[in-house]
Amino acid sequence: MATEGFKRKLAAILSADAVGYSRLMGEDEAATVRTLETYKRVIADLIQQHRGRVVDAPGDNILAEFASVVDAVQCGVAAQKEIQARNQELPKTRRMQFRIGINLGDVIEEEDRIYGDGVNIAARLESLAEPGGICVSKTAFDHIETKLPLGYEYLGEQTVKNIARPVPAYKVLMEPRVTVKAKVKPEEGARRRPLIIALVIVLLMAVGAMALWRFAFPPAAPKVEKASQQQIALPLPDKPSIAVLPFLNLTGEPNQDSFCDGLSESLIAALSKVPHLFVIARESTFRYKGQGVKTKQVSEELGVQYVLEGSVQKAGERVRVTAQLIDALTGQHLWSEHYDRSLKDIFDLQDEITMKILTELRVKLTEGETVRLQAKGTNNLQAYLKILEAAGYGYQMNKEANAVSQRLAQEAVRLDPNYAQAHIRLSLDLQKEVFLSASESPQETLSNAMKEAERAVELDNSSAEAQAAVSQCLLLLRQHDKAIASAERAVRLNPNSASALFTLAESLNYSFRNEEAIPLVRQGIRLNPFFPQLYNQYGISFRETGRYEEGIAAVKKSLQLAPNYLIAYTTLATLYSYAGREAEARAAAGEVRRIDPNFSLIRYAKEAPWKEGPRRDRILDALRQAGLK
Repeated sequence: MATEGFKRKLAAILSADAVGYSRLMGEDEAATVRTLETYKRVIADLIQQHRGRVVDAPGDNILAEFASVVDAVQCGVAAQKEIQARNQELPKTRRMQFRIGINLGDVIEEEDRIYGDGVNIAARLESLAEPGGICVSKTAFDHIETKLPLGYEYLGEQTVKNIARPVPAYKVLMEPRVTVKAKVKPEEGARRRPLIIALVIVLLMAVGAMALWRFAFPPAAPKVEKASQQQIALPLPDKPSIAVLPFLNLTGEPNQDSFCDGLSESLIAALSKVPHLFVIARESTFRYKGQGVKTKQVSEELGVQYVLEGSVQKAGERVRVTAQLIDALTGQHLWSEHYDRSLKDIFDLQDEITMKILTELRVKLTEGETVRLQAKGTNNLQAYLKILEAAGYGYQMNKEANAVSQRLAQEAVRLDPNYAQAHIRLSLDLQKEVFLSASESPQETLSNAMKEAERAVELDNSSAEAQAAVSQCLLLLRQHDKAIASAERAVRLNPNSASALFTLAESLNYSFRNEEAIPLVRQGIRLNPFFPQLYNQYGISFRETGRYEEGIAAVKKSLQLAPNYLIAYTTLATLYSYAGREAEARAAAGEVRRIDPNFSLIRYAKEAPWKEGPRRDRILDALRQAGLK
């Protein structure tokens, strides 16, 4: 192809192709087409989420381009994991897998299409990948090896069709592992000597620079020795357990001890507010101060899996705080980061660093990426901690906890009136007050909830959570179509928001569009497995689609996370009733009366936003048969 006049650019190319497509078509054309179109939409959505662009999607193939190799590989991993999860719901003979190839190379761009060896190599790499796997070129590997927490296996130089030179290829293992390096053939050694000499020179220069840097900032701790589960003095909790050690003062200035201790204490106090963490108290961890204790010893003596350790170093008027999270049972460093700041206002600095470390730890250990949203939009550590603590109470889904959450949200709003997440939290708590039959004036409470949600949208119109709060208000006002539309906007704003996915699923469920809700709930649970409302929505979806046993299991999981979740017990009572398990339905109804002795079926019918019709009437009849009045 003549390239004069065409635009050239460097791009990361992803090529995906369905495995065994012809066989599946031969067995059941209609089912195969439905599965293929669903999976292609899933992959296309993930490409968009990872800042890529679908270039072409003929037949069972998808071709996409990205500006970043990191984005392309993360998209590939997410796509393979999502397809693997969806395949679990299909018979083994109907499951569809994809191969994915990724290359970084020069391409020719003509209008919306791309051509050239960069594209061809990606397609050839895709054919080398295993079903459900990813294969990347060396040019792509060089850009991701140290940037993504994945393992890689070198596959050697591959001769591929219509490409003049062999292409070095790597298999992406999609889990943390040591990269298996390539072996240099003897005949290649002579050709590479000039390059090796140049690399040695560069390495010596780098070592010199590193020596100068380490003169100012001493090196971190050596490799960690693994703890022994047999030697752990106390049983490990059933949730992530962590000990925060006193941060080391490496400044050489004793007057910086208070800053180091304050940082450790702030982190312990903040982490203690995270509902799904087990955090060792200050009194136990500070006894190790100044002892040079090993992570192994801390884990075994305190009965924790994770240890956070850190240090504070100083050069001139700047300070570096380093923190690292260690899995004591494996000896692996799961996360590490450093923060370089001016010492101008040391206590504001302490708050800032506490906030950043706290957020990153929660990303690593509990709710994943969604927790970054709680920190967005404020520099006020106390407001952030109030919202963090409120969320813990909000998960409990009962009147008493909701009242505490609402008070904390109001305090956060006063501390920072421009903090969108505080207004979102307050809106959700006001909505819950109505939903839990705790409001003396439901219409007024709902009006206030809507004001808070709309204020959050004003402050951050890109927030999926703010739009989801608006949707939930509309749902409680029984404006079902508007609620669904608003929830769909929330999901478009952030397809990886568990809150947005929950809100859309909830709106669909209460509108009796339950089949549509199931994949949304499943994706939401993958993003936030500690969200009790999602499991209750799963139960509702399964109930309305006749899958009663799956629904019962889902609601029981909800109740494990929130033992006094009134609405979940009403869902459980109806599930048992629909399944013909009358005694268990009455037992679940008894739990409803225990939690709310004044429970009224008439009030429930008014407040639960089911769409009018025979299916709503059946729910009320089931609750009545279970003994609720």
